[in-house]
Amino acid sequence: MEDFLKELNESQHKAVVYNDGPSLVIAGAGSGKTRVLTYKIAYLLKNGIAPYNILALTFTNKAAREMKNRIATLVGADIAWRLQMGTFHSIFSRILRREADKIGFRSDFTIYDSQDSRNLIKAIIKELKLDDKLYKPATVQARISKVKNALITPDQYAVDYELNTTDIRCNRPATRDIYSIYCNRCRISGVMDFDDLLLYTYLLFRDFPDVIARYRNQFRFIMVDEYQDTNSAQHEIMLQLAEEHRRICVVGDDAQSIYSFRGANIGNILNFMNIYPESRLFKLEQNYRSTQTIVNAANSLIHKNKEQIPKTIFSTRQHGDKIQVIGAYSDLEEGSIVAGRIAEMRMLQHLPYTDFAILYRTNAQSRIFEEALRKRNIPYRIYGGLSFFQRKEIKDIIAYYRIVCNPNDEEAFKRIINYPIRGIGDTTVGKIISSATTHGVSLWRIISDPLAYNLPVNNGVINKLNIFKSLIGDFMESNKTMDAYELGKLVVNRAGIAEELYRDKTPEGLSRVQNIEELINSLHEFVSSRQEQGLEDVKLSDFLAEISLMTDQDTDQDESAERVVLMTVHSAKGLEFKNVFVVGLEEELFPSQLSNNSESEIEEERRLFYVALTRAEENCILCYAKSRFHNGMSRVCKPSRFIRDIDKAYLKLPSNFEPKDSFSSGFLLEETPTRASAFRSTAPTVRRLTPIEKVSLPPSATSAAIPGSVQFAPNDLHVNDKIMHERFGIGKIVAFEGIDESAKATVEFENFGRKNLLLKFARFKVIK
Repeated sequence: MEDFLKELNESQHKAVVYNDGPSLVIAGAGSGKTRVLTYKIAYLLKNGIAPYNILALTFTNKAAREMKNRIATLVGADIAWRLQMGTFHSIFSRILRREADKIGFRSDFTIYDSQDSRNLIKAIIKELKLDDKLYKPATVQARISKVKNALITPDQYAVDYELNTTDIRCNRPATRDIYSIYCNRCRISGVMDFDDLLLYTYLLFRDFPDVIARYRNQFRFIMVDEYQDTNSAQHEIMLQLAEEHRRICVVGDDAQSIYSFRGANIGNILNFMNIYPESRLFKLEQNYRSTQTIVNAANSLIHKNKEQIPKTIFSTRQHGDKIQVIGAYSDLEEGSIVAGRIAEMRMLQHLPYTDFAILYRTNAQSRIFEEALRKRNIPYRIYGGLSFFQRKEIKDIIAYYRIVCNPNDEEAFKRIINYPIRGIGDTTVGKIISSATTHGVSLWRIISDPLAYNLPVNNGVINKLNIFKSLIGDFMESNKTMDAYELGKLVVNRAGIAEELYRDKTPEGLSRVQNIEELINSLHEFVSSRQEQGLEDVKLSDFLAEISLMTDQDTDQDESAERVVLMTVHSAKGLEFKNVFVVGLEEELFPSQLSNNSESEIEEERRLFYVALTRAEENCILCYAKSRFHNGMSRVCKPSRFIRDIDKAYLKLPSNFEPKDSFSSGFLLEETPTRASAFRSTAPTVRRLTPIEKVSLPPSATSAAIPGSVQFAPNDLHVNDKIMHERFGIGKIVAFEGIDESAKATVEFENFGRKNLLLKFARFKVIK
């Protein structure tokens, strides 16, 4: 045992060996948090604690797998795989399946993903004849999710004065009715959504003392990763489980609490020691990832926050280069500069593309960087894009699998009733839904006996419904004897899905076929893996339970390919790269304009920037644009206050950097599309606000005109004049051609090379 404990530093060692009561491990960025959790579990196992007595909760399946694999190397695979380790949702779904009868569900309930839930809410809004412009399904869904995570049931919601007053003020007084109907429909369909997995676990433990006693006795040691990301429901369930033995260890970093929009409550980690007064606090303050400069800069930033557990992160790595700040004249130039810098660093330092990441605040920012990278033939990937299991053809087949396992699944039913097309149109589906609502039964029950429920359709439609019912019935019968792989293949072939997809010979069709084949491969791997673990009877429902809980990180594809990574800062949490570009550092973008309501929101934005900084191992480059194209026009931007929050000793700032300036020279906001005002002989001089870093450029332009061009210059414009363009930045005029309405200027820009500008539309000013 002592051998692997020697691999820990002093702070890590103390955190690992203390297991006599509650403990809070504050793990700074890059401080070896996963190692502490892994070794702590291994330490308990080595000391004779049974695997089933340890509950370890993570936020992604990927994190749980990685930890199990690392534990397996320390204590052996047989012991490691018997640990109760997984995401909150996966662990709680297992508990709910075992105890389903107590809360009025069957053990084979299916799980709605976000889109399924939204579809059902949309249907309910339509049935209630509500205005979907006021009752937007996504807005109502977010409201329901929020109250579920606050552990508020429909009955409680209905009598809550504050909640109902808020709904009335938002012109959505029927939200409580939608919530009640939604929960009832889910129960009738035998489904739960992700939030239900938390809410029903809490209610199960609250209402059944014998059940909570049993699980308290089983889970004698509780460990929770990323505790700063827990919501109220997760926190309350942990209090329920740890109430008696109080052997709970939570690990996290309050400085990286960035998910309040998902319901995360930073107070859970900040108040932990007040809830457990006898708890021990351990701080992991040595950063093993980043240079001293990056760590010091991040410290100087986050110390501006008031809501935090004080700590000072340090690094023993080399000091490293200062963090460079680059100011671009426009968002377009920002993209070009970043792409150019990546090309330059790769060439000079012989770095692979995987060493580079571009981090931005919003997904909408990616387009410009994608275009800039493509122009330089730099390969890239968008991290956290559409996951494999979210593709349409995959979701269609998964819907078949779901209804085979649970024929009462309403959203799965609606998705496949006419796929592939079998002549059952929307009108018929609407009648089925109406009849099911009237009688309070599932859609499957209606088509199982349409005459008994007076379904108003003709015999031809009834025949089509019977064919569909028989198809699904055959699959359900096969489910009794076939494993997940065998049945999965059977469904794809017999339902006609494979035939339809194979008829499409377009590249998109071939891609869909490849995705279906990959799905079948995943079924085969799933069954084989389970069989290797000694589970012989691997059913389709087991596969569904696995994939329904996957996150974007769990399903991200082809991570080994050499490409620059583009992602939001939220997606970057937990990752690291040698070279990081944090872009769009402007007021109202980062921090977001939506965060100006309170200081706590600004503090979360600052924590988000802290996460961005601490992703970098060796180089961190900060970029902002002085103008950004928005809603059809260029808007003047101010550098983010967060740049000013960093101690200047750790920054390499552009000359004349003035973050408090508004850069209000005025020319960037001219709404006229013409150049008329720029030709005045009295045009004011516009000073160059910030020098742009030089990147690889085409050969220098000469002052000579382009061969064959007309030697004509509009009044007040001359060859060799310097201009500042609204989007391309600084450039020099090298030639003219054409006259009057056709007059063009050829301009050599610092970061875009040579451009031809039609003068009557060009937006620039002459500078000196």
